[in-house]
Amino acid sequence: MSTAVALIPARQGSKRVPGKNVRRLGAHPAIAYTIAPALESGVFDAVIVSTDSEEIAALARHYGAEVPFLRPGQFAGDTSPDIEWVEYTLAELKRQGRTWECFSLLRPTSPFRTAATIRRAWSRFSSQPGADSLRAVEKCAQHPGKMWVVDGDRMSPLLPGAPKGQPWHSTPYQALPPVYVQNASLEMAWTRVVADGRTIAGDVIVPFFTEGYEGFDINDQYDWMVAERVVAGGDASLPPVPQAPYEDPWVNNSSIR
Repeated sequence: MSTAVALIPARQGSKRVPGKNVRRLGAHPAIAYTIAPALESGVFDAVIVSTDSEEIAALARHYGAEVPFLRPGQFAGDTSPDIEWVEYTLAELKRQGRTWECFSLLRPTSPFRTAATIRRAWSRFSSQPGADSLRAVEKCAQHPGKMWVVDGDRMSPLLPGAPKGQPWHSTPYQALPPVYVQNASLEMAWTRVVADGRTIAGDVIVPFFTEGYEGFDINDQYDWMVAERVVAGGDASLPPVPQAPYEDPWVNNSSIR
């Protein structure tokens, strides 16, 4: 079996949902629902949180993750691409004598991903010869066949190539070709794609089809509200967390909410 490490990004500078990685959802901070299933899955040799915050590091360690070092500020900005912090993290770990054949990105903004989700993704990824990576996707709700590019007083279809006489924009959704959109819940890749091509995906990408709320991603305050209502209404369950809730006033401080 190939060796693998889980990398959980949790910088402190979120703008759309301030403090979203540590904001309480149910009994625990959101990040707990990513650390717990990563550990429970049995897929990873290590579960490591990448953060630029000592406070988030302490919280992550409480829930069983490693934080061997803090992420430098230059890799923790609003526009910092993933490849920068992933490359830095793997290089620093290698300097410590720790290497793995594969890595997985598990973002704390997908709280409904379970250990079973991770195991299912790993089974699919590890059984695909020649693949560089795997990425979670779901059927898009807004089909690009009904999207337009506006140029002044005119517009044209975003998606060309529709059959003559039946443009995509005039076709019922059910008759449109299936199109999938990526979600942020899960990625897996061979570490060689970072070293060889300075990318987290490579060229040969396997789709992983999320089910139900597995791929739900918290991007803004509305998403947070939906997550709370889904939990309260029993439409989806958060993964079990074995640790006692992290008790620190900082987590509930209104300035990060």
